[in-house]
Amino acid sequence: MKIEYDPDTDSLYIKLRSDPAQESQEVEPGIVFDFDGHGKVIGIDIEHASNFTDVTNLPRSQPDVAPEAPPT
Repeated sequence: MKIEYDPDTDSLYIKLRSDPAQESQEVEPGIVFDFDGHGKVIGIDIEHASNFTDVTNLPRSQPDVAPEAPPT
């Protein structure tokens, strides 16, 4: 399980499994479940997370950065 918080969008994502999402469903306003191809929940996205929980100590999302090429 991996938990990431993006303070820019106030979005909390709880990744339960690394399988790719095949379907998403908003189960409550602002709460979206991601499902794999077998209908199992693989992730939960919570929009406006600071309205639901204390986000001050959550791990922050890191931008995707390509690895540096070795010097030639």
